[in-house]
Amino acid sequence: MALAALAILAISGGKAWSDTMRSPVVERTSVALKGLPAGSAPLTIALISDIHVAGPDMPPERLERIVGEINALEPDLVLIAGDLVSEKRTATHIYTPEEIVAPLGKIDAPLGVVVAPGNHDHWFDWPGLEAELRQRGIAVLANDAGKFGPLVVGGLDDAYTGRDDLPATLAAMDRLRGARILLSHSPDPFPNVPNSVPLVLAGHTHCGQIAYPWGGAPATMSDYGDRYSCGRVDEAGKVLVVGAGLGTSLLPLRLFTQPQVWLVTLEPQAARAVR
Repeated sequence: MALAALAILAISGGKAWSDTMRSPVVERTSVALKGLPAGSAPLTIALISDIHVAGPDMPPERLERIVGEINALEPDLVLIAGDLVSEKRTATHIYTPEEIVAPLGKIDAPLGVVVAPGNHDHWFDWPGLEAELRQRGIAVLANDAGKFGPLVVGGLDDAYTGRDDLPATLAAMDRLRGARILLSHSPDPFPNVPNSVPLVLAGHTHCGQIAYPWGGAPATMSDYGDRYSCGRVDEAGKVLVVGAGLGTSLLPLRLFTQPQVWLVTLEPQAARAVR
């Protein structure tokens, strides 16, 4: 029995490290987005989140390799749903804001790169991270909005730490014209987002990070449990996409979840129905 237990531990440990360190899985979905000009060419958004730069599992060198993989997907716009850093006690190395952000400056997307902050960004050094992001031409949206090609992107500050202001973000979006998308670290604001914003992109949950082999996870870090814990959700005439993130929090391990990039193709609503 002892040998069997050791074998199970060894297999589980190998599986966990493989799940943690593998290249991100690319998940794809398509949305017919209200507000895109009829007849316009499709646009692609790469959604990443929860990068959690820290040793041992996410040094800047690994993030730089992942950025190369994202660039190979040729997205028009890259949206980052917060938690650039991890200050977890189990980390073998904590990096500086410059080291954390530098690989993100190599993202190549014609319409730009946008970041909305997460809880760990605020707990670590958000002013330092924000300064490094802006220095590299990366847009930072915290309860604010910006125009990126034909898209209006609202960036919500972190809901988990109570810094989100949805009315202010919506008001900022209302001052701009274009197809509307909301970027939020947590998926929990989704039920309160009006139908005038048909697409919400988020992270934070890690899809459980350590999950059951048959699906589901012991914890999702969402007030809604499994409802918005992972993947695409179509609800009340809106679409929510929740990414599993790239890195880890608390423990430097994943199990039965993998790093993830979502590639979301946006088409004019007249071209096809939402699926």
